[in-house]
Amino acid sequence: MKYTDNAINIITAKTYKGIGRAWINKMLKGNESVETIVSLLNNNSKQEELITVDDFEFDKNQILTKIENFQDSCDGLVAIGDKNFPKYRGNVKESERPIFLFYKGDISLLDFEHSCITVIGLLNPDEKIEIREQKIVAEIVKKEVIIVSGLAFGCDSIAHKQALIGGKTIAVLPSPLNNIMPAKNKGLAFEIVEEGGLLITEYYDEHKSAMDLSSRYKDRDRLQALFCDAIILAASYAQDTAERWKIFGQKLDSGARLAMGFAKDYNIPRAVMYDQKLDSENPMFDLNRQLIAEQKDITILTQKSLEDLINKVKSKNNNTTVIQANLFD
Repeated sequence: MKYTDNAINIITAKTYKGIGRAWINKMLKGNESVETIVSLLNNNSKQEELITVDDFEFDKNQILTKIENFQDSCDGLVAIGDKNFPKYRGNVKESERPIFLFYKGDISLLDFEHSCITVIGLLNPDEKIEIREQKIVAEIVKKEVIIVSGLAFGCDSIAHKQALIGGKTIAVLPSPLNNIMPAKNKGLAFEIVEEGGLLITEYYDEHKSAMDLSSRYKDRDRLQALFCDAIILAASYAQDTAERWKIFGQKLDSGARLAMGFAKDYNIPRAVMYDQKLDSENPMFDLNRQLIAEQKDITILTQKSLEDLINKVKSKNNNTTVIQANLFD
């Protein structure tokens, strides 16, 4: 497993009370000495007692012990200050900028020179949605654009699997690399790496509670937005779908809503798969309809608008989006 001393220092600093991504992004550039980091921590952390260099080195060794147990499940760790730490896209506030990433596969796929499009959606799409999503992903991959998604069931898995037919894909995980979630997609994760793709996560330890796991899924959704040049929603329920359509006993709301929200915050171009004639009475498109109503210039995918979106992504000229007639007319 590859990592720098700097990366371990960054992770160790984050373990102290009151120290989060915002503090590290503001106070550290990377490659500071342990003495400098300890001094900054003592000036800013909420520790009851002063931290010594020996304390820091002890905690650092604890981190090293944990990550070295990854063995073959992780290829490396990169952090701010490392020369191969990837750049995020869009306007991202300090508290949401990544400070380190664990990876398996080709970390260079996140380099800014590569074009990436995130494709996401709900967990239980019907067959018609699957076919339409596959068609969109196939067009994107044909133009040598990398597909990003979250390895979840449903639309995420469809995006990854279609991308593997002649292309590259990146999976963003809410779990450490030695415990792939969902476990049933472990084989898909291995295939992504074997085909030259990438797995990334911000986590090296197990979640401590249901609330912690929920937070990790939210972080996964955030990374899907900040490491892409555009994001596409295949289909998704909205927060009020169960009440509106009287559907009970199912978890309908998905992380797709959060990822699309992050993309809006980061000024990442957003697009949706939607056909008024086909989808107006389908609750699986509630979020798509909601986003169209909220953002009048959001891209509704057609053959032409998809082509335009891909061209803008490849040229990094993502300042305008267009609504066109539907791709599936």
